[in-house]
Amino acid sequence: MTASLTNFGVTRRSTLAIGGMAALAVPFFASAQGVSPTVQTSKGVLRGFSDRGVSVFKGIRYGQDTRRSRFSPPIAATAWTGVQEAHDFGPACPQTHADEPTSEDCLFLNLWAPAARPTTPSSSALRPVLVYIHGGEYSHGSGSDPLYDGAQLAADQDLVVVTLNHRLNVFGHLFLGMMATDARRHSGNVGLLDLILALTWIRDEIAAFGGNPGCVTLIGQSGGGAKIATLMAMPQAHGLFHRAVTMSGQQVTASGPLAADHRARVVLDRLNLAPSNLSGLDALSVSQLIEASQAQDPTLSGSVYFGPVVDGENLPRHPFWPTAPELSSTIPMIIGGTRDEVRIFFRAEQGLIAKCSWEEMTARLGRELRIDCDPRKVVSLYRRLRPEASPEEVFYSAITDSRSWRGAVLEAEARVDAQAPTFVYQVNFDSPLEGGHLKACHMIDIPLVFGTTKVPGALSGDSAQARQLSRQMQAMLRRFARTGDPNGPGLPVWPAYSLTHRPTLVLDAESACVSDPRSAERRFFAAYPFIQRGTI
Repeated sequence: MTASLTNFGVTRRSTLAIGGMAALAVPFFASAQGVSPTVQTSKGVLRGFSDRGVSVFKGIRYGQDTRRSRFSPPIAATAWTGVQEAHDFGPACPQTHADEPTSEDCLFLNLWAPAARPTTPSSSALRPVLVYIHGGEYSHGSGSDPLYDGAQLAADQDLVVVTLNHRLNVFGHLFLGMMATDARRHSGNVGLLDLILALTWIRDEIAAFGGNPGCVTLIGQSGGGAKIATLMAMPQAHGLFHRAVTMSGQQVTASGPLAADHRARVVLDRLNLAPSNLSGLDALSVSQLIEASQAQDPTLSGSVYFGPVVDGENLPRHPFWPTAPELSSTIPMIIGGTRDEVRIFFRAEQGLIAKCSWEEMTARLGRELRIDCDPRKVVSLYRRLRPEASPEEVFYSAITDSRSWRGAVLEAEARVDAQAPTFVYQVNFDSPLEGGHLKACHMIDIPLVFGTTKVPGALSGDSAQARQLSRQMQAMLRRFARTGDPNGPGLPVWPAYSLTHRPTLVLDAESACVSDPRSAERRFFAAYPFIQRGTI
């Protein structure tokens, strides 16, 4: 039986009437000069601050300290008295190589809303809500990265923008479901249950900030996109969002229970804990758990993989296999990626890869494709298609096409089969950083979407062309969030995806909609089974 959010400590209210929620907002964004914006939520009063004409609320607690429910579903935040300051980000989930405060007490979200109050409480006056889910696979990241600052996006596109933190890595996806019978049986997916709790908070509270709880768009890059794809197959998430945008993030298949159980036992062995002594997990420190999570994965290179688990309860099926989830077939979706995704992952080795001969590159390619095919055939294909390409260029293109892009194509095809409204894009805009070597790499679209091209290190750079493309992408996103259709002024006509023409919006200094880009590469890799990393 699917566990309900009521069992997780969430009051399962029916969606509140828009007028009733709007009535809670007294005062709604106090706007007198020198007065900080305040909002009355059902839990208590929040006081934020103003930034560029936007009311900002950071570190809003949506769930209780997860140390109290380690490896168990989250518990909704409780009410408070007085005024709670919402000026600072909450801590991120503990993780390796964090450059910000971390804690198991990490269930916080951040919100940017245009300061002007809607003149009426009707749903048409309330603004679309854009919820950004951060990347970093399922093990790293937070919602407080400067690239995710929502002020400009909220102000220019009249949206309410939300970012958030949730449980990651061993804290969010250590699957104990084949060992535990209590609440810890959900442990393989509690990081995703955190997201569902955050979306429940948004449903119940966002109208007080001027947002429409019936018009919520999820957007996520890399691991964030994969989380969205997974939520689309989770019954508890049904009805909590109404559009979806995935940027370079797919989740075709998830970990099976046997694979996830095997990984959990590797972690327990590193901790010298027997599966019969799961209570011993409660006494361990954060550092002990993080260290144990670095054990060698039993089937993959590197440390233990953490991600969603097909546990038969919270996630009853693979997200996009063998079909797109019927649960979300009416939700309009944009699926996108970048032309040169993987270049950024090899930046430390780019000098060595640039010097590879065809023979050396072919040998290395065989280790990176993640599918069982003869790399010589791959190289032969690309040399025929692009006779001017160097070994280095073929290396990056073939890996991108066989990994993330392949997953995006499969998701789009599954959506078409389900007659689900879907739009596909590809970013071709080259990064100016590192001498242009990165090209249209993974993460270049983040500053373009948020309008944070001026942030130091933004892969897009801050040229006039980057700012123009950013405005185009933001307007596209605004239209999609409002109507489910991204088409409109300043954008080439962009038909929904079909298997006949495979229309794809190519975003660049001069954007265009093209039919079936990389068609020969797509057909070649379609001959080989695609199994997402971590599935087995």
